[in-house]
Parts: sequence; structure tokens; C-alpha cells
Amino acid sequence: MDPVANQRETTLSICIVNYNAKEYLHPCLRSIFDHPPAARFEAIVVDNGSSDGSVDMILTQYRQVRLICNKENMGFSRGNNIALRVARGKYLLWLNNDTVVLPGALDALVRFLEQHPQVGIVGPKVLNSDGTMQLQCRRGLPSLWAALCYVSGLSHVFAKNPVFTGYLLTHLDEDQPASVDAVSGACLMARREVLSQIGYPDEGYFMFAEDLDWCWRARQAGWQVFYLPDARIIHYGGRGGTLSRPFRATVEFYQSLWRFYRTHLAPRYPFLVNWIVRLGIRMRLAVALGLNLFRSVPVAGSKKPTRE
Repeated sequence: MDPVANQRETTLSICIVNYNAKEYLHPCLRSIFDHPPAARFEAIVVDNGSSDGSVDMILTQYRQVRLICNKENMGFSRGNNIALRVARGKYLLWLNNDTVVLPGALDALVRFLEQHPQVGIVGPKVLNSDGTMQLQCRRGLPSLWAALCYVSGLSHVFAKNPVFTGYLLTHLDEDQPASVDAVSGACLMARREVLSQIGYPDEGYFMFAEDLDWCWRARQAGWQVFYLPDARIIHYGGRGGTLSRPFRATVEFYQSLWRFYRTHLAPRYPFLVNWIVRLGIRMRLAVALGLNLFRSVPVAGSKKPTRE
């Protein structure tokens, strides 16, 4: 078949990176195939050298999935880019393996992009396992002031005041669509034109913050990024493989924060400010690693509420 014609026929490419998360990948795939989108779609799973039976599960129960096996854990960004390079869809979906796609969510995201040609990236309302909204699913640029308000807790105390909520945007109505700086890479749908214009996600991010970086690059190129609450998914958070090596995941989280700051924000500030930010990130890393020593379930990044 002509590959160009085949690309036109495929509306949506669902790209999933997996590492030792069979327990979550199975219900993720089931949520897609039990309630498939109306549009013609393909599902691509890139497995990063799992040893928990993930590959056998896909081969026996989801033979319609396009499976690509790496010999080692290449990280999220590199794994995701492998999927994006073979994807044939008009629209490209990043989907974490520890998610459950609720019925109608993918159709709503596709429909929104079809109806809004100026929007390059759209993300759904992401729910924690207890049904609350995962605040990171819509974000503003973490400027120095916004980050300070977030870290200090001011954004929590004044949750409805936009002066203090520039990062997690809690002053916005969570049930209304909104133009934002970034949506969550747990479920991010983009036009192929965005990929063609700004290139692939930065593989310098092993995991974490690659979504923020890519959304920001898209906005700099003139595309709008939108949060769409009509589409909903559940994201367990930190279960898609990061628990296999929680301390490395914690280190990667803070390294990714510094990489984003250094790339996009540091040029705005003098050397002394940037040095203080770097020191602050290192101190937060040390605290996070220390706390994880005493947690029954280690946390990489922000802790997600759960019923468990």
C-alpha cells in the first residue's frame, strides 16, 4: 500500500511507552479497544526492555497493537519519538501506560482539533484515581514568580487569585475549555503539522517536563494549546514504570526541571538568580530523595491522590 495514502487513511496514532508496567498497561489498552474512537486509528506500544511479561501480554491479548521492543530502558522521550517516527496518523497522541481512557475522550479531542485549526495541541481533563482533577493537566509557564508561589504554597492558599496561580492555573474553572501554556504528556494530542514544524520532543529529557517543553515550543511557533474538560482520562501517576527505579526517577524529575529552566527561562534572569534557582532545585532533590527513604510507595514528581 502507498504509505502516503495509508497515512491519510489513519486519523489517529496512539503512542504508548511502556517499562515494566503490565499491571497498568493491560487496562489502558483495554480502555481503548473496549470503547474505540470512531476515527480510524492505530495503537503503537514501544516497550523499553520490560521484564515483567508486558511483551507477552501484548502479543497474546492485543495482536492489533503495533509493538516495538527496545533492549533497554531508553526513557520516555526517546521511546515516544520511536513511536512518533512510525506513526501514520493525522493526529498524534501521547498516552501514558498508567492511564484509563474514558469513553468518548479520544473522539472529543479529535473533534476539537477538527473544529479549531489554530489549535496545535489539546489535552483532556486528567483525573486522579480518587476522581479529583490532576492539576498538572493544564499549566502556565513556570516563571520564577509562578514557581515561587507554587513551591511556597501561596498558590494553594490563594487558589483562586490569578496573581499567585500562574503555574497550575487553579483560578480557572476546571470544567471550561481554556487556552494554556501546556497540557499533560499523560494524554496529549497534536496535529502532525506541529511535529513537522517544531520537530520531535527533546530527548535530553529522559522523563518528565518533555511535555512542558514541547508545548512551549509549539506556542512559540504560533500554535495554540488547549485544555478540554469534555474529554477525560484517569491517570494513576508514577505507576507507568517509574516505581521500578524510583530514586532514578526522582533524580530525572529534578534534572528535567533544571533543563527546562536553563533552556527557556535562565536567559531572562541574571547569573546570581539562576545560581540560586539551581541551588534550590538541588536542595529540593535532596529532600525528595530523603523523604522517599521513608515512604512505603516512593514518589517521583508530584504526589497524586489515590483511593488506594
